[in-house]
Amino acid sequence: MLTMLGSPRRCCDGITRRETLRAGALTALGGFGLPQMLAAEQAGSVERPKAKNVIFVFLLGGAATQDMYDLKPEAPAEVRSQFKPIATSVPGIEVCEHLPKLAELAHQFAFVRSVNHKAGCHNCLPCYTGYDLTPPDQHPRDTDPPSMGSVCEYLNGGRSDLPQYVYMPNWLGWGQSFRRAGPYGGFLGKRYDALTTECQPYYDKGSFAPAAGNPQIVRGMPLLPSTSLQDGMTIDRLNLRRSLLQQIDDERQRADRLAAASSFQRNQKQAFDILTSSKMRKAFDLTQEDPRTVERYGQTLFGNSTLIARRLIEAGVRFVNVTWDLFWGPVNVDYDAWDTHTQNFKILQHNKLPGFDQTMSALMTDLQNRGLLDETLVVVTSEMGRTPRINANAGRDHWTFCYGSLLAGAGIQGGTVYGTSDSQAAYVKDKPVRPADLIATVYRSLGIDPGLRVPDHGNRPNEIAQGGREIDEIMA
Repeated sequence: MLTMLGSPRRCCDGITRRETLRAGALTALGGFGLPQMLAAEQAGSVERPKAKNVIFVFLLGGAATQDMYDLKPEAPAEVRSQFKPIATSVPGIEVCEHLPKLAELAHQFAFVRSVNHKAGCHNCLPCYTGYDLTPPDQHPRDTDPPSMGSVCEYLNGGRSDLPQYVYMPNWLGWGQSFRRAGPYGGFLGKRYDALTTECQPYYDKGSFAPAAGNPQIVRGMPLLPSTSLQDGMTIDRLNLRRSLLQQIDDERQRADRLAAASSFQRNQKQAFDILTSSKMRKAFDLTQEDPRTVERYGQTLFGNSTLIARRLIEAGVRFVNVTWDLFWGPVNVDYDAWDTHTQNFKILQHNKLPGFDQTMSALMTDLQNRGLLDETLVVVTSEMGRTPRINANAGRDHWTFCYGSLLAGAGIQGGTVYGTSDSQAAYVKDKPVRPADLIATVYRSLGIDPGLRVPDHGNRPNEIAQGGREIDEIMA
């Protein structure tokens, strides 16, 4: 028996709107078959999803979007960007002079300039889950709402030989030795956490030592965890061991049906699948990619991660996260990332914007040329923005009251602007957007009702978008 949670609003044939949308969502993720999808469409209550896949680009630290694509050249000197605005492929839309490639592709993007929340600085829960109340601290809890990728895994129901949610290049906050909340299964359970890669970031030999306000370019590659076989271990032997282990697990499951055991079994299966799956291993092997393509993305950790994200989408993964992380904990390579308290303009001009511009241009062009842009939603966001006023260290500090995000690809009307900041990019002037609204837009593009409810630990229904509503004006 399949239980649908949602509003009691019914269509003329007696089917609730939320039931049909849920049917559409499960169809898109492999749950229902074609007959059920056609029946839902005939009810006139559901559209085919625009997007099959999502590439979620997260700029950790809080990108200064007033120095990127919401410049205020008429603002006072202590506020306005040092960068000049330049024209783009869309009349009336301007971006920073250090984003020339993005300028050429502005017709593909929706520029959202009025994102805001009051859930605290560096709190990543809002942008992954929509939950925008201030938590006790920034560590993940098993009572947190689930992330978008985790909901995709949940709705998929294990009907794929590949993980449907991959997180790169490391768990969020690894570069600071501080695990941050946000991109997890939360109350749905750890079995819906992402497959998270590992990395060994480094910087070029002979370069200056990284420090606050003086970062290095982060090199490296996201690596699948535990994918090497021990000496003497063949695939046949591995499968035999798996078969024996499965027999033991079958007996154990008869006696133990606890969620923790289920989570362990899923993680165990995933580890075996990674070892034996040629699709996953090939997606991470950039030696099989045209060297010119690798070069176009940039020989950086962010560039390599983004290229692998495209390859994972082609392999069949539905939700891929790429984070531009901070690295001053286990290794000191980039103390600042996008948290530019010191030397904001120097860091952006020489370290952040050129790499971001190159990689995003390569991704968008690649998706277009491969016929993937019409089925892949690309989202770029941060957990917050930066202060309008420049501080004494030529930096910008934490600010959650107004910042921007970018959306492009499947389900998005490119060349559009939504929301307006005030004359100093300090507060929202028109059409405020919660992070939950961005998340609702992602879900709607995937054919998933943002009002869909999933059960928490107490079996209470919770809306997956935390009350967010999709931004209709930017949707195709």
